[in-house]
Amino acid sequence: MTQNIILLTDSYKYSHLHQYPKGTEYVSSYIESRGGETESVFFGAQALIKQYLVGEVVTRDMIDEAEAIVTAHGEPFYREPWDVIVDEFKGHLPIEIQAVSEGTVMPTGNVQLQITNTDHRFYWLPSFLETLILRGIWYPSTVATKSRKLKKVIAAALYKTSDVPVMDQLLFKLHDFGARGASSSETAMLGGMAHLVNFMGTDTVEGLIGARRYYGETMAGFSIPASEHSTITSWGREGETAAYNNMIELFSGEGKLFACVSDSYDIFNAVRNIWGGDLKEKVINSGGTLVVRPDSGDPLTVPVEVIEILMEQFGYTVNSKGYKVLPPYIRVIQGDGINEHSLVQIIENLIAKKISIDNIAFGMGGGLLQAWDRDTLKYAMKASAIKGSDGIWKEVYKDPIHGGKTSKKGRLALIEQCGVGSCGFKTLPEEFTSEKSNLLKPVFKNGELLIEDTFDAIRNRAQVMEADYVEQIFDRY
Repeated sequence: MTQNIILLTDSYKYSHLHQYPKGTEYVSSYIESRGGETESVFFGAQALIKQYLVGEVVTRDMIDEAEAIVTAHGEPFYREPWDVIVDEFKGHLPIEIQAVSEGTVMPTGNVQLQITNTDHRFYWLPSFLETLILRGIWYPSTVATKSRKLKKVIAAALYKTSDVPVMDQLLFKLHDFGARGASSSETAMLGGMAHLVNFMGTDTVEGLIGARRYYGETMAGFSIPASEHSTITSWGREGETAAYNNMIELFSGEGKLFACVSDSYDIFNAVRNIWGGDLKEKVINSGGTLVVRPDSGDPLTVPVEVIEILMEQFGYTVNSKGYKVLPPYIRVIQGDGINEHSLVQIIENLIAKKISIDNIAFGMGGGLLQAWDRDTLKYAMKASAIKGSDGIWKEVYKDPIHGGKTSKKGRLALIEQCGVGSCGFKTLPEEFTSEKSNLLKPVFKNGELLIEDTFDAIRNRAQVMEADYVEQIFDRY
């Protein structure tokens, strides 16, 4: 069903048209992450624009529907401007959006997107669209930011404990299990897609669809065959070994991977006496890799114990860095209880026991796609400049006495400044920089997408470099 963009706002916005000073012709607003982390990854603008803003997005039927709902709701509905959008602009919104390139990793506290109207009669429209636009930016940007933060953690652990080059396995070390824990299919799509900016492992199909639909990525992520509890417990307690053997028969083979949840009854018995006992030779000779999945108990200790039991049963080698590594035909994935804190603690517990991070991958569900809100990175959209018939932009800002929410002033620009050995971003008044050096580029105007980014380009901007993780954490081990 096509959504009515006139209704994708907050109720009080309908009363704002005549609240601006008389003579107002243009209003400029911006989006920033005000904090919560030292840096953020900007992502989601192109998906938002393609889904909601491109082409004819206002029709007469939409206006009629909105008028009926808004007036019954108790708010004023100013119909005339919407009729003008249909009659003069063919349903296209008279706005321009500038944005930094998606995938840009930048310090929080900087402008990321700026929006203004392109026709003087629609000065109220940028703020009217705040709800829709801010919602389309804060959530995917926050997931991309948090996912990348965990990517640096895992990369640092691999660098410390593995002989395998970090990038040879990093992209599949954090798997998205979050679809069922997301509040909606669109949430799963946006969050799943944002995670795929950093990793390539996912079970959230909506994320694949989003990357394909909005960024032209044929296949952004991958998964492997895996069991769930029903496919194991349906065999009965006495059939547990047969259920596991069935997984081997179905999915093992040269170069293949499959995962099997193994805690339906007793994870330690399953690891020691079934995988490491009855089925040991089949696992060894399968030609592929079995990934054992614990799914209950203390997530900080159970996966460590499981790996230790597997090493007792299947043996291990010690790499050049002094860390123990299971044979390549068996690994572990921990997907229960994983969040940004528990993941770090599990890694620290493994390192303390001289166990390489080669042995484990992680899965995140609600902790990846549903744990965040707008205040996680303190995202906000605020008006910063207003222009009247005199053609001069005037500063607009808030400055509460309690601090913390002071907004930026004027028309804004973002530049990159490079000093000795480093570069950084800085927000400046637009008049202090040139159009060429301004990193905010027009991406949408009057119904048209002006820049179309690829998913690969976004991934390249957001990639984790060696300098991001070498000797950054786990130094005490």
